Amino acid sequence: MATATLDDLDKRLLTELQREFPIIPEPWQALAANVGVPASELIAKTASLKERKVIRQLSAIFDTRSLGYQSMLVASQFAPDKIDAGAAIINQHPGVSHNYKRNDKFNLWYTVAVPPYDSIDETVQLLDELSGATVTIKLPTLHLYKIGMKLNLIEKDGREEVPEEIYDEKKRFAPKPKLTEEHIAVIRATQDDWPLVERPYAAMAETAGLTEARLIEQLRGMQQVGYLRRVAAILHHREAGFKANAMVVWQIPAEEVDRVGNAFALFGEVSHCYRRPVYPEWPYPLFTMLHAPTYSDCMKIVEKMEEKVGKFTHKNLFSTKEYKKIRLKYFSPELDEWWARHGRKSPVTNA
Repeated sequence: MATATLDDLDKRLLTELQREFPIIPEPWQALAANVGVPASELIAKTASLKERKVIRQLSAIFDTRSLGYQSMLVASQFAPDKIDAGAAIINQHPGVSHNYKRNDKFNLWYTVAVPPYDSIDETVQLLDELSGATVTIKLPTLHLYKIGMKLNLIEKDGREEVPEEIYDEKKRFAPKPKLTEEHIAVIRATQDDWPLVERPYAAMAETAGLTEARLIEQLRGMQQVGYLRRVAAILHHREAGFKANAMVVWQIPAEEVDRVGNAFALFGEVSHCYRRPVYPEWPYPLFTMLHAPTYSDCMKIVEKMEEKVGKFTHKNLFSTKEYKKIRLKYFSPELDEWWARHGRKSPVTNA
């Protein structure tokens, strides 16, 4: 895939849109003040970047666990001639958002999420049976050190992030008000790609059956308690110039994982950093996702990470085929329909 040609304004705008889209009635005016060009030009630029497949979508980004959803990374083994068919079966589940072939004996890696009233273990068990995997291991998050895909298109010097820029894991577990029907209406209205208009909150408020002021109030409140991570743009990273990504897994003694995980989270090139369970056949508790322009750039980042924390045994897992990559849709009837196709009555949510 050819990388899009980006000018300086493109890069500045993309960096701003990834960080935070203002939750105010006229967000483009606020961005215009930061970037230094008229709001109408920013809207036109954003539309062009979407047409060129640099921007995947601009939307509200909600926190899966805070909403009560259960999610899991799953690694499976398939015979080489069975993996494409197995991936296609797994992709049918609407809660599967990412699915990749990787260069390892565990050659298929996917993430799956289910709502509060469903069972993640039952879901993974059924996906394992339906897909024909020979071995499957479940890798739920035990601790989140960092989550946030923010590609840096301006600075190329390996800038470290400050702790305030990293998503607060404690907020996920803090007591929260119960989700109301109005909350769910807001989620449904704002989780998909937003219209590129001067007052996007007014347009989505109409969809949710609310006033613009009420929608903004709800989004701000949901962000304060942790339901909403941020409103931002998600990029097609390859089109933005980040053609290589690696899932680097680290074999680290249990007593060292927190120290190393917190250190890795400060690297700007690290978008995700998690602690996960280990197995006899998988002794790697720490997972990091890296994004860089090339394979060699990824390896240079790994070297810098080792300089920071010390050398540990690790694997560099590169995706060799992308089977699925979507934004998870919350409170969607598609999941009930999937279960019905597999002989189970649709569960009833109390939300």
